[in-house]
Amino acid sequence: MNDKFLTGRVAVITGGNRGIGRATALALAGAGAKVAIAGRNQEKLAETMALLEKAGADAAALTCDVRDEAQVKKLADDVMKRFGAVHILMNNAGTAIRKNVIDFTMDEWRMLTDTNITGVWLCCKYFVPHMKGQGYGRIINLTSIMAHVTSTGRGVYSATKHAVAGLTKALALELTEDKITCVAISPGFIATDLTAPLRADAAKNQALMDQTPMHRWGEADEIASLALYICSDKAAFMTGNDVLMDGGWCAQ
Repeated sequence: MNDKFLTGRVAVITGGNRGIGRATALALAGAGAKVAIAGRNQEKLAETMALLEKAGADAAALTCDVRDEAQVKKLADDVMKRFGAVHILMNNAGTAIRKNVIDFTMDEWRMLTDTNITGVWLCCKYFVPHMKGQGYGRIINLTSIMAHVTSTGRGVYSATKHAVAGLTKALALELTEDKITCVAISPGFIATDLTAPLRADAAKNQALMDQTPMHRWGEADEIASLALYICSDKAAFMTGNDVLMDGGWCAQ
């Protein structure tokens, strides 16, 4: 495979300012793609943008709250003005609250569903029309092991990720004629800045590692490598899948 096999492609990554989104932005840029990262935290956007520029990438950092339809529409318009096309959409923005289902407030329920479900739908609604007619397209939706299992305190989060898995299958079927594939990635426990507090708690970290068959945390670069493969021509026959990368968690 040519190291620069994404030359001429434009990728949009929501939640691209940190963690898995940042790692994927750097991986796709390394393969030659032009990259637009979107997020709410301007400081983190600037940090990731500096890394992309250092790597020599043609990139843009754009502020967007995926819960807001007007902001998502503007994001799509801005990407088209800046790059003139979009070929790859990675819906990575997401949030979580640990609380039992019936203890959620309406505001908490809406925050999770608006970010994790509606945000994915809005990005597809406004970006997919620009992806049609090019003979190539990739949509990558970040789900979670919680799209396959659940646990106490994770019920609502799990429900949102099950919904994204369903959207992924539906989009895969709807977009086959346009040669746009849609694949979900379900990460297990990944070492990022967001999981740093959990890793810093010795007892909780050990309990989690004891429950993970590979007895280690996954790395953001490992998820990025999978995303990179999905974007390649080698994965052109792959669509509607939800790919687990969880250290064996869901095999138990």
